Amino acid sequence: MSALDDLLAVMARLRDPAEGCPWDLQQTFASIVPHTLEEAYEVADAIERDDREDMRDELGDLLFQVVFYARLGEEEGSFDFDSIAAGVRDKLIRRHPHIFGEAGPITAEGQRASWEAIKADERLARTSGTDRPGALDSVPLALPALTRSRKLQGRAARVGFEWPDPRQVIDKVREELDELDEALADEPRDQAHVAEEIGDLLLACVNLARQAGVDAEHALRAGNRKFERRFRGLEAVLAEAGETLEEASFERLEAAYQTAKAREGEEPTGT
Repeated sequence: MSALDDLLAVMARLRDPAEGCPWDLQQTFASIVPHTLEEAYEVADAIERDDREDMRDELGDLLFQVVFYARLGEEEGSFDFDSIAAGVRDKLIRRHPHIFGEAGPITAEGQRASWEAIKADERLARTSGTDRPGALDSVPLALPALTRSRKLQGRAARVGFEWPDPRQVIDKVREELDELDEALADEPRDQAHVAEEIGDLLLACVNLARQAGVDAEHALRAGNRKFERRFRGLEAVLAEAGETLEEASFERLEAAYQTAKAREGEEPTGT
């Protein structure tokens, strides 16, 4: 037996009605979803840390999630692991006609366009009657908000709803900032209005990132790592001076932050 066959057998044993694990027997498709999302993020974290050993382990944990879903599907007779594998195999062949079909050579950009066109045809084929699917249909609600925003705006762009010049998106960001500034100045402040304007601002920023060829989710994750690194540097600066976070004023914290930035070889300009 292969390692995959062994894993499928282990999963079957865990779900055995008589001798299985009580926790595993309680699980449903819905109850596993949070664990699947957590494992996917742990894979991403291992990749960002460039830790190959952790990558292997976390990918194994993510594979186990697929095996778990497959077992649940097999038990109810809807699908099994083989049908999952066969489905993705067929999809990859169908979406790469330049490799497995008669289409000629293609560029990476051309492949992306071809892939999306084939996906659109597949969505249309799945619809019943004469209703044509909307351009924004099937973008998963469970995606992180930044990722979903990028996908929604990318779908809209493919049908022509797109600023022709990225500088126009910068103007839109400035416009949204002005509207947020006005909302913050209202007396009494309407917090729901403020939240709405912040949402509009974030949407515009995601669009700007997309137009610039940057994934907003990845960019923010990188920004988070940079902030965390520099804040730890701030703590080190204070510790060297015998100071604590609790006793330091904001001005002192800002100065320590700029020192931490300077130690990275960057100009200490702003936060």
